[in-house]
Order: sequence, then structure tokens, then C-alpha cells
Amino acid sequence: MKFDIVTIFPRMVEASLEEGIVGRAIQRGLLDLKVHDLRDHTADRHRTVDDVPFGGGAGMVMKPEPLFRAVQAIRDRRGAPGAVILTSPDGALFTHWQAERLSGLDHVVVLCGRYEGVDGRVRDHLATEALSIGDFVVSGGELPALVIVDAVARLIPGVVGDESNVAADSFASGLLDFPQYTRPAEFEGLGVPPVLLSGHHAEIRRWRRREALRRTLDQRPGLLERAELSSEDRAMVEEIRKSKK
Repeated sequence: MKFDIVTIFPRMVEASLEEGIVGRAIQRGLLDLKVHDLRDHTADRHRTVDDVPFGGGAGMVMKPEPLFRAVQAIRDRRGAPGAVILTSPDGALFTHWQAERLSGLDHVVVLCGRYEGVDGRVRDHLATEALSIGDFVVSGGELPALVIVDAVARLIPGVVGDESNVAADSFASGLLDFPQYTRPAEFEGLGVPPVLLSGHHAEIRRWRRREALRRTLDQRPGLLERAELSSEDRAMVEEIRKSKK
């Protein structure tokens, strides 16, 4: 899969891509990722990428010309992308479902927004979609771009060694994950749930499912409305609700 990231801070992005799962995927050729300096696509000697907003107001707005040129250069050198994503706080919320959708594409371009925003013509006529990683504002689109790449890369076959781990991740099933424990079995008087030491695999699976439902109900109840729940799951949820009364 090909990823192209367009940013005014290429070193910030490149440094993060050298480590971890994404770095190994790039080294193994499973992910073809290029980082592009937006300033290379400016036309003036100052390499200007922003200007004051029409109509007045605080801050600066990213100009359309460099972004349009950058995407055209990517098309010329790397082929037409399946999606051109603008990272923006007013974009659609990036979710596991969005990551799965993007992992099915051959080529994705991510445009990193900055300053007070990006010229509206980029959003309306260049980007195919805008994505946000949450209801908060960060200083630029580089961190959201890295989050998107990491979440999508994990879903590419071969990137994660044991692909069953990906299927068991939080949100993959529509629920939050159950709590995990490891050695020692007791630490400073704190033990792990006895069922996990029982060796009874059916009971362990049931306990994990119940705890995933409990954690989701406590922390993200809205997810339960969209999750695919069995009749046993629904019975567990009702038991959990009754125990809280």
C-alpha cells in the first residue's frame, strides 16, 4: 500500500516513521510511504505556504496553490490516489471502521493542515474527504496523519506478526477490550482475577467477554448500540446494568 504525506514539517513526520510497527513495515516493503515538503511546491523565493484570510480575522490560512501542485506531482510520479485526506478538526471522526476502509485502498494521500486552517478550495475541490482524530485541536495535522497511518498499517496483511491480535484489538469487535494481566500473580497485595489462573478456557473466554461488555458500558455506552451482540451478550449487559443499581 502507498501512503503520501504532505507537510511543512517533513522531519517531524519522518522521525516518527523510523520506529515501531510502521517503521518495520516500510523496511520490509509492506508499506510504500513518502513524505513531501509542501514548501517544495511553492513558486516564490520565500517558499510561502500561507497568507492572511479574506474578510479579516486572526491567524494565517494555508494557500491553495502549493497543495494543488503537491497532489498533482504525486499523481504524476506515484499514480492517482484512491483518497486524498485533509486532516482537520471539523472532519469526520476517524474510527476503526475508517481505518478498515482505508486499508482496502492501494494509495492514500494525507494533507497536513496548519495555522487557522486551509483554503476552502482545497477542502471542496482537492481533498476527497476530511478526517479528525477527536474533538480537540492540536497544532497541526502531522500527529493526526501519523495516527491514521499507524491505524491503517496495522490492518495490512503481514504488518503485524500475529494477525489474530489485530482482530482482538479494542474496537475491532465494536467493543472496548477486556483488561489484561501478566506475572506476577500477586503484586503488593494486588492479585489478578482467579478465573485467569484456573486454566478453564471456556470460563476465561466468558469472563473476558463480560469484562469487555462491562468496560464498554461504563466508558463508551454508545458503542453498544452499534456493536453486533449475541443473545448471551445482551443477557450479560442486562446483568451488569442490574448489578449497578
